[in-house]
Amino acid sequence: MKRWYLLYCKRGEIKRAVAHLERQGVGCYQPMMQVEKIVRGKMQRLDEPMFPGYLFVHFDFEQGPSFTTVQSTRGVSKFVSFGNTPKEVAWDIIDDMRDYEQNHADEVESDLPQKGDKVRLATGQFAGLEAIYHEADGEKRSYLMLDLISKPVKLSVPNSDIER
Repeated sequence: MKRWYLLYCKRGEIKRAVAHLERQGVGCYQPMMQVEKIVRGKMQRLDEPMFPGYLFVHFDFEQGPSFTTVQSTRGVSKFVSFGNTPKEVAWDIIDDMRDYEQNHADEVESDLPQKGDKVRLATGQFAGLEAIYHEADGEKRSYLMLDLISKPVKLSVPNSDIER
């Protein structure tokens, strides 16, 4: 009986792992989601994996391929396991992820606040002060409106200094 398992793949080699696993008759599933990111100064929608580096696989180890064969496939690092036995993933979890992908395909996840959101500066010379998120300033910085001396000031800060 075919079951679902979770693999950890070598960095940057998931596509290679999928190609080699599918040739062996192993079903592969990597849940994806759309995110907004700034790439080369422009906001773009990109498909990214929900779990980077991980791949769900579907096969029957009794009929082949074996756990050892799957784990030694190019691009695969190891099974997610407890002890020496790979942990089986429940069908419900896979179904829920597939439902989520289909029902939320148009929704976009963003790692940045929306314009007008209140944020707090976590580090830097203005640590602890509240500000209003204004817009992205490149890939790693953002503009905030900070109220200094009763006057709003537009300030560019690293995204790592911002907490919601």
